[in-house]
Amino acid sequence: MDNIKTQVARELLRIEAVKVQPDAPFTWASGWKSPFYCDNRKALSFPEVRTLVRDSLCNVITRDFPDFDVIAGVATGAIAQGALVADRMGKPFVYVRSAPKDHGLANLIEGYLEPGSRVMVVEDLVSTGLSSLKAVDAIRNAGCEVVGMVASFTYGFPVAEEAFRNAGVKLSTLTDYPAMLETAVTSGYIKVDSLQTLNEWRQNPSEWGK
Repeated sequence: MDNIKTQVARELLRIEAVKVQPDAPFTWASGWKSPFYCDNRKALSFPEVRTLVRDSLCNVITRDFPDFDVIAGVATGAIAQGALVADRMGKPFVYVRSAPKDHGLANLIEGYLEPGSRVMVVEDLVSTGLSSLKAVDAIRNAGCEVVGMVASFTYGFPVAEEAFRNAGVKLSTLTDYPAMLETAVTSGYIKVDSLQTLNEWRQNPSEWGK
């Protein structure tokens, strides 16, 4: 496991951005039940973690996607992260709403996005990938090219990996579910006997808990 995966996982665990509740599972917007919840937005309240995430995202972008014009954050979770990254890299910033505003200009993309721009998308986490790829569609429909997407965390579900392949979008992340579990066990954040439940859930999340 590379160092950044472990480091980001450790910091998210330290600030309790991760919750594990096998006996009282969370319900996602998709309707899935989950014993595990990761709230990367909590990192914004801790300057040292916020800086780690920002700088790590910048490093991944520089390594994997060196040629782009604009940073786009996915609302709402990645608006702040995307703006921090854009500021650090000296790039223009826009953000993509989940739906157009129901008043005013009815914008779906907020900010100035010139047609033909090469856009780097910043997301906070990827679960099924549906909301992330809706943002990609919005950017493409605006006449722009999506060069790739970065996120702080991914669950690594096969359904998401297939969706990104089909959409032709390369995804790079700072850390992921296996790294988070390994770090959580090593640090004592979760008990080893919780691993079976957590691994079973990831294998079939849409049916787990029914």
